[in-house]
Formats: sequence, C-alpha cells, structure tokens
Amino acid sequence: MAIVEVKVPQLSESVAEATLLQWKKKAGEAVAIDEILIEIETDKVVLEVPAPSAGVITEIVVADGGTVVSDQVIAKIDTEAAAGAVAAPAPAAAAAAPAPAAAAVA
Repeated sequence: MAIVEVKVPQLSESVAEATLLQWKKKAGEAVAIDEILIEIETDKVVLEVPAPSAGVITEIVVADGGTVVSDQVIAKIDTEAAAGAVAAPAPAAAAAAPAPAAAAVA
C-alpha cells in the first residue's frame, strides 16, 4: 500500500488560514491524478486542490467546513487500492454494531 497525502496548497503570506468548502469525492472513491478534490476558500481567493496522484481516497482528515493552514494534510490516497475496497468494511462494521446494543437493551 502506497499512501500519498493530500495537503493544503501554500497560502499567501497575508493569509493565515482557509476553510474547506465541499469534498467532491468520498472515502473509498477512486480519483484520477489532477482531479479536483475540494475547493479551499480564503478571505481573498478560492483555490482548487487537485489529487496529487491517482488512486482511492482512504481517509478524509478534515471534513467540509474545516479550518486549515498551509501544508496541512487534509486527505490520504492509496495509489494501489481498488475503488470500493476501503468503503466496503465500514458498512459491515456498522451492521455488526447494532446487534450487541439490541441484546443489551433486551
């Protein structure tokens, strides 16, 4: 597994932080190199953040609306994964969790 970090681009000197707008992809989805993943808004400009490499998004580190600074890691891409491979375990884990809770209530 080769993980590539998606980072906030360098912001101008007069801008200390920025806000993530809306992710265009979710964890488990495939991305192409240079595909726009999210837009970042500062008080002066809106920047597009492209995927640094092709692969599958394994983790969104900072959610929509989060405040970020230059070079902060906001997502991770596995360059060797297949689409859906990351998202598949999540529903199974979520489905298993309610059963013990229901037994505890009864």
